[in-house]
Formats: sequence, C-alpha cells, structure tokens
Amino acid sequence: MSDEQIDPRGEAAAAGDVAAAGEEAPASRAQMRSAGLRRERTLASRQFRDGHFRNTSGARDGVQGGPMKIFGELLFGGQERRPPAALPIERPHARWGQRPETGLRVTWLGHSTVVLEIDGRRVLTDPVFAQRVSPVGFIGPRRFHPVPAGLDELPPIDLVVLSHDHFDHLCRPTMRALARTGVPVVTALGVGAHLERFGFAPDRITELDWYESAEVAGVHVTATPSQHFSGRSLGSRNRTLWASWVIRGERHRVFFSGDTGLTPEFSEIGQRFGPFDLVMLEIGAFHPAWGQIHLGPRNALEAHRLLGGGLLMPVHWGTFSLGFHAWDDPGEELIALAPSYDARLVTPRLGAPFEPARVEDVTPWWREVASRRARGDVGAGDASERAQLLLPTE
Repeated sequence: MSDEQIDPRGEAAAAGDVAAAGEEAPASRAQMRSAGLRRERTLASRQFRDGHFRNTSGARDGVQGGPMKIFGELLFGGQERRPPAALPIERPHARWGQRPETGLRVTWLGHSTVVLEIDGRRVLTDPVFAQRVSPVGFIGPRRFHPVPAGLDELPPIDLVVLSHDHFDHLCRPTMRALARTGVPVVTALGVGAHLERFGFAPDRITELDWYESAEVAGVHVTATPSQHFSGRSLGSRNRTLWASWVIRGERHRVFFSGDTGLTPEFSEIGQRFGPFDLVMLEIGAFHPAWGQIHLGPRNALEAHRLLGGGLLMPVHWGTFSLGFHAWDDPGEELIALAPSYDARLVTPRLGAPFEPARVEDVTPWWREVASRRARGDVGAGDASERAQLLLPTE
C-alpha cells in the first residue's frame, strides 16, 4: 500500500493492523495510543514509501545474483567459521567498580553488545545475551563464547540503544529481562512495537527517525542514516526502520554503526556530529553478494574516513557465524588494511574495559586461539547454522 492508500483511521485501526500482520494487538490504552502515534510518524517518514522503509540509495536487501549462486560456498566453502578452541575472555567486574579516569570507558561483550560508560552514564548497545540468534532457542547460529558478564552482573544501565530489529541485535529473551528493570530504550522508528510485546511500557521507549534526537537519562542520542534492512519474518520485511547512532555525553561523542553498508551519508554525519572519540563499525558477516548492506573490513575503513576518523573499534564479529568467511578473517583483514587508511584501531579482548584516550596498540587477541586449522572443518558449524545463511536475514 502507498501512503495515499492508507487512511489515518485512529488508534483502534492501528491496533488491528498490528494484529493482521501476525503480531499481538496492543493490550492497554497506552499501547493503543503509542500504536496510533507510531503509525502517524511512520507515514510521515521520508524513508517510508509504498508500505516499506527504504534506503536513501535504493539499495535492496536481496542476495546479489540470487542465493543459488552462493549455495556451493555455503555448504562446501571449507572456511573455519567457528573457532577451534576457547576464545580468551576477561571478566570486567573489578574495573566496572572503579570510575573511568578519562570519562569514557568501553567494554565489548561480543558481537554488537557494548557497555559505554560515558560522562557518568552507562549505555548498553544492541544487547544479546542468548546462546543463539534465532526465532527459536534450539536452532540457529550459536555463540562462540560465553558472555563475559551476565545480565544480572551488569552495573546499573541508564539507557539501551537498539539499532534495528534483526535477531542478532534485538534478542527477545534479553529484552524481556531488561524490560523488568525499567531501563529506557532508544531505538529506530517502528521497533517500539516489538519492545512493547516484550514487556516494555510505552513511556520507556523512544523511537527516532533519521536525524531526530532525544535526551534520555542524561544521554543525548541521534538516529542517523544507515544502509541496511529490517524484519523478523518474511512478512515483516522493512516494516521498521534501521539506523546508525550518535551517542553524546557532556564531553564525549561515540558513533555506533548498527548494521550498514557503505553510504556517502557517513560524510554528512561526520560533518554534523563529529569529531568522535570512538567509532564503532561493523566488520563481520560480509560477502560481495550482500556488500550493499554490510560493510566488511575494507568498507568499514572507508566509512571511518568519511566519518572524519577517530579511534575505530570493530563490532559485529567474533561471536556468531553469520557469513561465509573464517571466524577470524574480519579482524585479520582490518589490521592488514588499516595502515593504508592511516586509521587508528582498538581491538579489545572480549570483556576487557578500555579507555579510548589511553589506547596505544592493537591487540590481535584472536591469534591466541591455538591450532585454528588443526581440527579441520570444526569452524564451519553444524547443519542448522549453515541453513541460517541462505539469506542475509541477520
């Protein structure tokens, strides 16, 4: 349906539309009001046309060349897609008990889950604490490592920033647990409907369109463009927005890419909101067949240049097998290419807090995983994991 074909029929109609899409209808008046407002804002968004959100460039979410072209690589590529031994992990709790000396401290917990301690506030990005990223708990990509700190071990979190609704970013069991704490969430337009079903009260959710900003719990957050897609089922494709994020405290600024391909919009983001003390960019789950919607190491370095530089921290790698490359390829390729881009990197160990102002050297921690290829195809994962890679749904 186009925007013109949809009539703003009020809150009850908006609730019915949600139910018709296979989702639970809002159960309270507050949820009814939020559903109506979400619908109005969606129809008003410049990114929303003909019933779907779209990338500025027109980039689509399909596999270039079709899935059959890469089917052989999927099953028989031979890459070591899982680590052959346990990954080195640090427990961050002792450091979390001390105040950051510089005002900005960062702890990578795996994939895109990061604890940002920024000017006296704590922000948690894309929290995923489940064992698998999947609609069900018994099948789908399984994590490589334990989470360095469990949800019940985190320090008090002031704000969650959620980039988009894919399963490896919006984790239902994790968000259900966080909902019980009352923590506020800032997310992209439309994603709040999921969060309400997972137990968040509407007044704890802030949904932003691109270039909209909000100050929540003392943190200033701006949703900025990314080039990706959304959906948790084939019927919900691109019904919610995706975004990158600028997170600001009183003295520090952090950029978080969420999931994205390379877009010239990064240049405008850097000009409007930089310079950044830390730039967190996705580097994993890359492949030429979906190069428009994921960066990979080389395009991450180009995105970093467009954003105006700053300390570059790779995310979205080292935790789940969501691509065809060997599990450690993103890290190796990034540090090999970085000198030609004059990029300053930080590659923290899982669970190791660091302060960006005091980073001096790159730590290739993944090289500590002994005998990476000694166990043959152990990195390729089981059949259920390979099946999850037929389309870039995550």
